[in-house]
Amino acid sequence: MLASTSSRRGTSGRADTARRLQTREEQLGKVVTQRLEAQLAWFRGMDPADKQWVSAVAKSGISSFISWYQDPSTPLRGVLDVFRSAPRELVRSVSLQQTLQLLRVVVEVVEERVPDLAQPQAQAELKEAVLVYSREVAFAAADIYARAAEARGSWDARLEAMVIDALVRGDSVDELASRSAAFGWQSQGSVAVLIGRAPRRSAHKSISEIRRAARKWAEDVLVGVHDDRLLIVLGGADDLEAAALALSHYYGPSDVVVGPQVSTLAEAGTSAASALWALRTASAWQSTPRPVHADQLLPERAIAGDDSAVTALIDGVHAPLAAGSGSLLETVTAYLDHGGSLEATGRSLHVHPNTVRYRLKKITGLIGHDPTESRSAFVIRIALVLGRLSSVGQLSLSHNPTPGI
Repeated sequence: MLASTSSRRGTSGRADTARRLQTREEQLGKVVTQRLEAQLAWFRGMDPADKQWVSAVAKSGISSFISWYQDPSTPLRGVLDVFRSAPRELVRSVSLQQTLQLLRVVVEVVEERVPDLAQPQAQAELKEAVLVYSREVAFAAADIYARAAEARGSWDARLEAMVIDALVRGDSVDELASRSAAFGWQSQGSVAVLIGRAPRRSAHKSISEIRRAARKWAEDVLVGVHDDRLLIVLGGADDLEAAALALSHYYGPSDVVVGPQVSTLAEAGTSAASALWALRTASAWQSTPRPVHADQLLPERAIAGDDSAVTALIDGVHAPLAAGSGSLLETVTAYLDHGGSLEATGRSLHVHPNTVRYRLKKITGLIGHDPTESRSAFVIRIALVLGRLSSVGQLSLSHNPTPGI
């Protein structure tokens, strides 16, 4: 008999509390909004539209709690509905930590008003209900943020793959600018592309590992495998040489090429194209360093049909020598034709060997290649051939920006 009476009193007390909650729902919502404004700086800094829906989510949480309190048989996991009004906006504008701060404010407001919302014998039950409900909302929020992060990670991976594909295809600067904006590239520093053969292991595992390693060297990073090539795009790398050397460990056993630095990700197609041509032709240089800069392979690239390499050799080597004073073009041509002999070169030019030596030093300072060094001599010789052909109109460019590898 006593148990039955106690049960009826408990049921009656809960029903009375539910009615009081219902009548004060609007008031509780207003107090919560005021408290958010007073206590949370991030809420105060929001624009009016964002404030409005954050307040709406808070009020929705109160309403959902009242509904659940009226009918305890309602599954607690139904509180996920609190966030379904704008889950994407919530995750984008408010962090999980801020969401939990929001929940804490709601709980504080309700707990402070427990004496007004429940009779003395029902107050403990209301407090417990608030704690149970808030715990479930916290779990629900964490689940939503985890799912959103997973979805965002998948979307970012797709965007990253699209940018990598665009770089390899040689898309226009405008197209790359659009794709890089969608990806969310932030770095304002120079950009360089590293290309080599992909390692022989699980692609997902290696890309994740490589991305973590690359982020130690650059402000922004893109990583992707296209066919059998691994591309790493570095933005804002303080020490590109050290970064390239460290990251070459993640490539396959063949050559690793560093493309020339460009100003933005939208222009990275130029770096990628140079690197791709260099990767294609690196085997022609028997002692290719690893990593190697794409511009170190200008002769091989030019012979293989890379128009940009042809232009770079003519503009960077032949043109300055032809425009220079002191018979520099004539001197280096004679020096190479006579097998690097100072005496033979001097005799052919009717000058002293010391004059030849002086001119060679001047040439080195002008074009950055020393004719007395074998590799530089090869670069200069190819540049001179291309320059002569161009000057007589016998050089036709194919206008093919990227090689078919």
